[in-house]
Amino acid sequence: MEFRTLKANEIDCRIQSLNEKNGNVGAVVLLYKDARVDMRLLDEVVGALNWKREHTIIGDRLYCTVSIFNEHTGEWVGKSDVGTESNTEKEKGQASDSFKRACFNWGIGRELYSAPFTYISLQKGEWYTGKDGKPKSYAKFTVKEIEYDENRNISKLIIVDSKGSVRFTMGDNAAPAVATKPKETHIAGYDEFCKLAKENNVPPAEITKYIATEFKKPRLALLDEFEIVAALDWLKKIIEKGAE
Repeated sequence: MEFRTLKANEIDCRIQSLNEKNGNVGAVVLLYKDARVDMRLLDEVVGALNWKREHTIIGDRLYCTVSIFNEHTGEWVGKSDVGTESNTEKEKGQASDSFKRACFNWGIGRELYSAPFTYISLQKGEWYTGKDGKPKSYAKFTVKEIEYDENRNISKLIIVDSKGSVRFTMGDNAAPAVATKPKETHIAGYDEFCKLAKENNVPPAEITKYIATEFKKPRLALLDEFEIVAALDWLKKIIEKGAE
């Protein structure tokens, strides 16, 4: 039994955090599924009468067990996980979260774990300064297109805003974290960075996250000569730390 990968309209985008630097604000965006998607897929794949959910309190934590009926053995097979409370409704949040996590254990939506680090630069009017002096945003983003490779990892991702404008792309013609660039246009330090990153197996997602957070740029090839020096220093430090 295998659950299909999620479609674009079954995936939601959530702003995890906002970063402000020099008057510019960027949003780190996560992909997630809600409990209704899990229920629909369970109904679709195993049938509405062939699955069930149970909640149990262990200590002060709420666990959920999602069980699926094995028609070959006549037994119920369950997989469990624990939930975390939401900011608004403690009990309901724990119940929903534990259910979604248990469904992850069954493989529903597990491909979302392969999502790239997603950083979107916010435009004027998409953010404001809160009473605590930190940036806030009501901006909404949705997944327009998503594709997967043979290993069920995300290979293409397009995210748009509420107006339908593309704000993030990955795959096809989208540039990777360490982009290929004509040699004559490389600035000093670029080739060294690429070589070190490759030799030490530094995850591209980690590089993209650092570049986006520190320099508010989507990829290494856009850094100037001063920024590449700082990026090299950062890279060497994490390599040294990993070797300890």
